[in-house]
Amino acid sequence: MATLELYSKGASVWIPDPDAVWVSAQLLEDYSPGHKHLLLQLSDGNEVHYPVGSSSDLPPLGNPDILEGENDLTTLTFLHEPAVLHNLRVRFLDYSSIYTYCGIVLVAINPYDQLPIYGEEVIDAYCGQDMADMEPHIFSVAEEAYRTMIREEKKQSIIISGESGSGKTVSAKFTMRYFAVVGGTAQQTRVEERVLASNPIMESIGNAKTIRNDNSSRFGKYIEIGFGRKGDIIGANMRTYLLEKSRVVFQASAERNYHIFYQLCASRELLEMRSLRLDAPEHFHYTKQGGEMQIPATDDLSDLERTRSAFSILGMQPDQQMELFRILSAILHLGNVNIQASGRSSDRSYIDADDHSLAIFSKLLGVERPQMAQWLCHRRLAVRGEILVKPMSGQQAAEARDALAKHIYGQLFTWIVHRLNSALHTQRGQVKSFIGVLDIYGFETFDRNSFEQFCINYANEKLQQQFNRHVFHLEQEEYIREELAWNRIKFNDNQQCISLIEGQLGLFDLLDEECRMPKGSDESWVHKLYDQHLTSKPHPHFQKPRMSNSAFIVLHFADMVQYECHGFLDKNRDTVFEELINILKASQSELVAELFQEQGKVSSVTNGSVRSGKRATREHKLTVGSQFRQSLQMLMDTLNSTTPHYVRCIKPNDLKEPFMFDPKRIVQQLRACGVLETIRISAAGYPSRWMYEEFFRRYHVLFQGLKSQEQAQASCRQTLPQLIPDPEQYCFGKTKVFFRAGQVALLERMRAERLCVAAVIIQSQVRGWLARIRYTRILWATVTIQRYCRGVLARRLALTLRYTKAALVIQKTFRMVVVRQLFLMIRQATITIQAFSRGMLARRSYRLLVAERAAVLLQTRVRGWLARQTYRRIYAAVVFMQCCVRRKAARRELLKLKTEARSVERYRELNKGMEVKLMQLQLRADQEARESAALRETLNIERAAASAELETLRAMIQKLESQKHEKPQPSPVISEKKVEQRRRAEEKAAQEILQLTQELQALQRERDCFYREKEDLSACLLEQAKTQEECVHQAVSQASAALRAELDDERTKYQGLLREFTRLEQRYNNLREMNLLAEHTKGHRRTDSAQSLSLEPLSPTSSPLSPPPLSPLSISPIPSTFPSPEQVRRASVVSLERKLLVWSSDTPLDQLMEKMDVVKDPAVKMRGEDLAHAYDAVRVANKFLECQLQNQRSQWEEELEALRSQLSQAICGSSLAAQRQELQELLEAREQECVKLRRELKELRNTVSLRRVLTQVLPSVLTPETSSCPSRTKPATVTGLLECRKRDETRLIKNLITDIHVDSALSLSPGLSASVLFLCVRQADCSGDQARARSLCSAAVTAMKTALKKHSNDADMSALWLKNACLLHDLLAQHSPKRALDSGELVPLTTDLGDLIRTLSDLCIQAYQQLLTIIETRLHYIIVPALLESETIPGLSDSAAVKLGTSRKRAGSDARNVGGNAVTMASMLRELGAFHSALSHQALPPTLMEQAFRQLTYFISATALNSLLLRKDMCCWSRGMQIRYNVSLLEDWLRSHGLQAGGAVATLEPLIQAVQLLQAGKKTEADAQALVQTCSALSSQQIVKILTLYTPHSDTDERVTLNFIRTVQGLLKGRPYALPPQLLMDVRRVFPVTFPYVPPTVLHAEKLVIPDSLKISFLRRA
Repeated sequence: MATLELYSKGASVWIPDPDAVWVSAQLLEDYSPGHKHLLLQLSDGNEVHYPVGSSSDLPPLGNPDILEGENDLTTLTFLHEPAVLHNLRVRFLDYSSIYTYCGIVLVAINPYDQLPIYGEEVIDAYCGQDMADMEPHIFSVAEEAYRTMIREEKKQSIIISGESGSGKTVSAKFTMRYFAVVGGTAQQTRVEERVLASNPIMESIGNAKTIRNDNSSRFGKYIEIGFGRKGDIIGANMRTYLLEKSRVVFQASAERNYHIFYQLCASRELLEMRSLRLDAPEHFHYTKQGGEMQIPATDDLSDLERTRSAFSILGMQPDQQMELFRILSAILHLGNVNIQASGRSSDRSYIDADDHSLAIFSKLLGVERPQMAQWLCHRRLAVRGEILVKPMSGQQAAEARDALAKHIYGQLFTWIVHRLNSALHTQRGQVKSFIGVLDIYGFETFDRNSFEQFCINYANEKLQQQFNRHVFHLEQEEYIREELAWNRIKFNDNQQCISLIEGQLGLFDLLDEECRMPKGSDESWVHKLYDQHLTSKPHPHFQKPRMSNSAFIVLHFADMVQYECHGFLDKNRDTVFEELINILKASQSELVAELFQEQGKVSSVTNGSVRSGKRATREHKLTVGSQFRQSLQMLMDTLNSTTPHYVRCIKPNDLKEPFMFDPKRIVQQLRACGVLETIRISAAGYPSRWMYEEFFRRYHVLFQGLKSQEQAQASCRQTLPQLIPDPEQYCFGKTKVFFRAGQVALLERMRAERLCVAAVIIQSQVRGWLARIRYTRILWATVTIQRYCRGVLARRLALTLRYTKAALVIQKTFRMVVVRQLFLMIRQATITIQAFSRGMLARRSYRLLVAERAAVLLQTRVRGWLARQTYRRIYAAVVFMQCCVRRKAARRELLKLKTEARSVERYRELNKGMEVKLMQLQLRADQEARESAALRETLNIERAAASAELETLRAMIQKLESQKHEKPQPSPVISEKKVEQRRRAEEKAAQEILQLTQELQALQRERDCFYREKEDLSACLLEQAKTQEECVHQAVSQASAALRAELDDERTKYQGLLREFTRLEQRYNNLREMNLLAEHTKGHRRTDSAQSLSLEPLSPTSSPLSPPPLSPLSISPIPSTFPSPEQVRRASVVSLERKLLVWSSDTPLDQLMEKMDVVKDPAVKMRGEDLAHAYDAVRVANKFLECQLQNQRSQWEEELEALRSQLSQAICGSSLAAQRQELQELLEAREQECVKLRRELKELRNTVSLRRVLTQVLPSVLTPETSSCPSRTKPATVTGLLECRKRDETRLIKNLITDIHVDSALSLSPGLSASVLFLCVRQADCSGDQARARSLCSAAVTAMKTALKKHSNDADMSALWLKNACLLHDLLAQHSPKRALDSGELVPLTTDLGDLIRTLSDLCIQAYQQLLTIIETRLHYIIVPALLESETIPGLSDSAAVKLGTSRKRAGSDARNVGGNAVTMASMLRELGAFHSALSHQALPPTLMEQAFRQLTYFISATALNSLLLRKDMCCWSRGMQIRYNVSLLEDWLRSHGLQAGGAVATLEPLIQAVQLLQAGKKTEADAQALVQTCSALSSQQIVKILTLYTPHSDTDERVTLNFIRTVQGLLKGRPYALPPQLLMDVRRVFPVTFPYVPPTVLHAEKLVIPDSLKISFLRRA
């Protein structure tokens, strides 16, 4: 109990409440011993008086606010029921956290909603992490069990219990899924898939809808998942307990039968299901009793498909599945059999001969219908050695029918479980250890409890006893480890209740005894219970109800339960008549006969007993209770031999509403499942435990004198007796100090008081210092103000004097400016008038000259046109006459040639004719050359003549000018009349000038007006054009971005498909090796070496009739037996039958097994077929994806052309349309001119090449030896190549790729292997041997694939082969016909290698992905320790105080290695540096390196952020500072290596914003708005999760309030952009990679430096 000093004013306490169970209240006055009442104030403001009789009646104290929402209930200062309930409520409703630790127990509350916390990214985040470091989760318990099994090599168990509807089955499924992912082997066999496939099968046949749960498990199961030495899953085994068979024949209201029956009814319209003769569930007696035919949001038809798929995965053939469905359908038809009563007293019964249901039942099971009708209504008795047949009444016959239905279902259930265990068993290796997952029913109590509830509660009693003892054992181990002097902790041991049930003359013994009695009944059994446990020996856990004589009460650990005795004996016997069993044994169905054949060989039946006419046989049958006790005892023995881990599932409400908290139901389940007992055991000892160092850091303010942390233990031992006088309240251990409940709160109060006193002293000193500072500032401000005032007055006087002087200067200057402007205006007007007058005269004379010149030009053009017309007519007539003459001569020559062609001499002169033609071609070429030279000479002559004529004209012009200057001008004689005329003209001109001046001024004004309007219009037009351009640019950008995003998506899908293809290829190889290993282990056959090669399995692409052609890699140590992705895409879908034929070919061992009638494993039979389907699926998917990419590319090009046309139209419509149109036309003209020049250049090259060919061919034609054989055209010669002979190709591939050593390979220059191979391929192509070029290139690609697989864990070698693959791809693409012709400088390849180029592209992607996988595997285990846990800033974390209650570690979690090599940021930067060096050493393109590091930084950021979101100890201010500094080191490293341009730094933004969120203020609404604006890269769930996990690690910090979190949530809803609603980032997200095309330099063999270590000297230079 807590100390009385804590009951002071302001303390928080809990008081009982009829509705909320417990409510919080606050003390309004201090409590003193002797007070009878406590004055309390409730949360709603009401004041109440709480009665207190003694100190033991005081209400429980509340925990500090800093502990609100703790993830471990045992870390609370006060451990009691209200504290637990409140903590669970806060975590469930406010923080949406459904998992909470309670010591070794994980409390899981069913949210009745889908939460995004079970994805693969969550599994990756919990994998390898300590249980105490992460947020509570079912994956954390699974990881703890897995790590403990690996570390200690001990068997583990995970016990999941709870009420129906609390989520036990879902928790078990997630646990198995975690083991399947974490324990999955690198070879990816089908064991994990089979383990997960067992879940839908067991749910279908073992789950049903109840009042409390839509998917309630009506049986218990214990699954043992076996692991090998390396921690990989190699098998599994399942054990089931107490199937509720009574549900097959009876369902309560609002309940359903087992799911499988409704699934079959829903699939009745399927073709294969029509033979079952099923109908809707409403028409069957066994499915309509509950009235519920459909579960909301559930599709029975799709569930059946999922069940059938699971059966197929587990190796059950379709015909066996249909046999199984026939038995289940027969059970439904059996329930509809109409049994009618007959006789006077209805003591007989019969079934109509034409009963339709019985006929279908008999047909489905293959039994005789008359015999079944006979023995359903009669029974056989053995009386004194005679066999009698006795008819049964209608009620008895109906009970026999129902018993038969239950027995058939029970036997079928057991057979399915055995079949599942057979499928889950593996021969791959011996099971080293296992982890058991127990999904068992929780404590049940209903209005009417029967035999099933009795067995379930008995099992929970046994499990609760084991749980209590285990918890006590852990506490005992902790005290012994710390060497404490401790007293034995008392706990509620339920051994008495267990003895009542299973002990001698207990409930089960008396029940079995009554079942053996001939006329035993439920009432007589109950009376025996009364006599034994109430009258003779009263038992404290047994009672009799007051108002009933047919019931009894058992006081269980969880609650008091009343059981009705009706049906106990029948359910315990669970018998069925032997005659009916014999009929089923003789069934024509193999499965039905198999279900019941084993019963005659054993003395007990798994799911019940068989009643026969012999009493002795019946007495030796085991009852259901005895079987259940035996299986339960075996389960307890198994659990006791393992290390248990507990999961307690809680149902929050009975309405199945999401996130609705019913405190009454929660408390009831907490009491029943043992959570409160765990807390009580912890509270009975020393619940609060602190390491000495942590205790010293927290409470060193209470110590006297200066103490160092090195002396923490001695200081604690010296100071604690002074702080806590009672030595019983604490205890010192070896490494920890232990406190009883309430003592930590007392220490917290003393610490708060000490800090308060210190704060007052500090405040007084600070306030005095602030007052002195303020006085000093005021004095300095006064002097400064005075100085500034005097200065202002002086400056004002000086400014006045300055203004007076300036006014005089301004007046003088203004007057001067006015006079000067008037003068300048008059002068400008005069000059303008003169200019206009002179211009008018000049224009008049110019017009006369232009008119005269135009007339002359017109005459010239007309005369020229007439002359040309005459010349054209004459020229046409001459040409026509020449054509007629030549046509006549050609016809004569043609007749002559035809006559000669008919003669034999024509064939003799054929070659000579060819020679003549070649000579004519040569002569024609020479003639054209001579004509070209003559034309050039003529052109030069014409140019010379034109230049001479030009010089002559220039000389004449100079002569005329000189004559003009030499001629004297006569001086005119002016008369008076002319003077008078000139004067009048001048006056008239002056008037006109004045008038023109006025008009000019008006025009100038109008011009200015127009100029302003023009400027305004130009500005508007420019603005409109700019706006239009921006709109067009924005539209183009958006369309381009959308197209780019679609292209990235398609690229991502394609690369993901390649990754899946690689995985399937590896899986195929592993399965092939396993198949070979299995064949070798089954038996040995002696064969010679030649025959042993024939046992090798055929590859999927080889033909069954002809052997595959040998490749240069046929002797490679790692042969490639899987087709390349390009070959898969090129393969036709028609080859499906051929591949299936290949896979269906049996080995000699399989044929021998079939001859000897040895049954093969169905999984082995299906392996080849599955692989064939898998390969065809990948092939078809690749082909479809290629077509889709081509279609999308064409669509993208069309859309791009459309956008370009729209852009050109928009540009043409702007204000600058004319200028841009001119520029466009000019550009087109230049382009046409360039095209024309290129065409002429090609023609010239063709002429030159033709001339060279003629010069080479002509001498060979003239010789008589070669004139008779046809000539072969040689390809263009290319120098600097390497020649590899056919026999040396295998050696070349081995020395260059497959057998090269790592050191030798890394010492080579980048891309040397690809360069050598390309030169060899190029030489073979130039020599005309296309087949050899193609085979060599194909062998090189296949060898690179093999080398990549061989070095799948070596980053340097992967980078090397990535470089070689990229270089070989670029070289082949560069010399492809298309690009070679475009460049015009390279001679293209004649061999079509397009498919190999695409294969190389896929190989580059695979190498890139393998390289990233290697480095991600290395970084996976150091990201969290380096980025989150390493303390790069020394002393920052030590300065922060330890949070209250965080020092208690969970039991079973292993501590981190403190003394080992700590992982720091330097370790991660070293790994990144090594990766960067590997890429740089191979001279990979910078853009490719940027993409690789972008992927790596995203992986680092996502892993670190996911761990941060799941670890409460990381969400504090000091840790945020450390993480931010670590991230800055990573950013600096990326910038120093020039990798920031590719988006590597941008991918760190979510982690940076999460750290900023930890460091920012979290109090006001302004802080909330700033957080929402800052954290733009984080989703709403991530922001709320970080705020929820934020933990104050110092006294100056505070927890984030719920009101602030709600404010942030409201602001997040108003975001203008929406991020995906995800909590954790997808760690496995892969960005699509784009390989840049960099045209390689032209290769020459002389430039390559080939070391002698490669041993390829057999290559010859060509």
